[in-house]
Amino acid sequence: MYSDNISAIATPHGKGGIAIIRISGKNPLEIAGKMFSPRGKTAVRDFQPYRMYPGDIVCDGFSDYGLCVYFRAPYSYTGEDVVEFQCHGGEGVAAGILKRTFALGAMPAGRGEFTKRAFLNGKLSLSSAEGVADLINGESEAEIRAGYLLYNERLTDRVRALQERLKDVLAAIGASVDYPEEDVEEESREEVKDALFEVKNGVSVLLAGYGTGKKIKSGVTIAICGKPNTGKSSLLNRLLGYEKAIVSSKAGTTRDAVEGEIEIDGIRFRLYDTAGVRESGDDIEAEGISRAEKLIKSADLRVFVAEKGKPFTEEDARVLELVKTGTYIKVLNKADLSSDETETDADAVVSAATGEGIETLKRLFVERGVGEQSESSAFLIEERHYRALTRAKDVLKTALADISSAPLDLLSVAVQEAWSVLGEITGETASEAIVEEIFSKFCVGK
Repeated sequence: MYSDNISAIATPHGKGGIAIIRISGKNPLEIAGKMFSPRGKTAVRDFQPYRMYPGDIVCDGFSDYGLCVYFRAPYSYTGEDVVEFQCHGGEGVAAGILKRTFALGAMPAGRGEFTKRAFLNGKLSLSSAEGVADLINGESEAEIRAGYLLYNERLTDRVRALQERLKDVLAAIGASVDYPEEDVEEESREEVKDALFEVKNGVSVLLAGYGTGKKIKSGVTIAICGKPNTGKSSLLNRLLGYEKAIVSSKAGTTRDAVEGEIEIDGIRFRLYDTAGVRESGDDIEAEGISRAEKLIKSADLRVFVAEKGKPFTEEDARVLELVKTGTYIKVLNKADLSSDETETDADAVVSAATGEGIETLKRLFVERGVGEQSESSAFLIEERHYRALTRAKDVLKTALADISSAPLDLLSVAVQEAWSVLGEITGETASEAIVEEIFSKFCVGK
């Protein structure tokens, strides 16, 4: 436990109904006793944990009526004694109370320092702490769900189970080294082989969810593309539910990509209406087309738009060839203007004008843009975890390749390395630099 007290405003800055000032450390109740005057009979030093006490928060030059609550170690967020003041939410009030805590000996909390102390005091694993950040920063329902699962140790529990299996392997190797009879060693070698396969497969299952998990966290980028005047801008507006892109019957109106965002099944989709792709002698339009092609290539999902009932042209073919280099959806637009019932290979037939087929198109966004969601995709959303799992899998693959020929004591080195790499996820073996980098991304007050 740290010997000092830290303090910070734990709520967002700005005007609001309430603000919370948090103090954590060795003796925050002592600080509270010097600046909080209860309106009841109970002195601050006699406060019962986890109860709200009304009173006056006395600062230099002013007082505010508010509440004080005491959390006793180790049953607090940080694992230390914690005191929180709830005051009126003006910036001046909160800043004045914070200043008073500093005058009474508290130190300003750094970025994420409360959560860092929770980690160092064993209240959270490192991956759980990252889940806290994901909860705070989450913008979609899926991001919030993923952050919550990460915070609640879903990944940590899975990783620790794999580490426990590796400990079993190390124990088996140790027994074989201590009792080097040939039959014992062969039995141990088979036991080690089976266990390493089991752990490697467990790591693979976790890794399989990262592609989808990454999209849950970052969102899915969609490029709406096609030749000029196929109704791409109208389609964007229909999907967004409001007028974002300029719609004109004149071809080549869209020069710069127009962006908007929607949420489907709790997942964010960033839509880009790109310039119509065609040969152009206009320098400005040509630059817009060049940018559109780059955006199409980088998008997670491409939506190719052609007109229903119109002949498929060379311009259409050119765009479709570009689109086919990645995951795409083929859409026929302007269904309301065509009575053509000829069977097509389009994935969706829509009308941006009337809304026909739009819900079908949105379902395709999820199916092709996100893909099948596995259990691990719900919480494997951090690149750091993906890299560590990949390294662990590589180490295990090498160990399995050498299982028949390598001495068991040398195999134990690889097993220990795999255990250590997995420990970087939970924080058991994470370097100080990794820990500092993670908490530097937090806001002050968390």
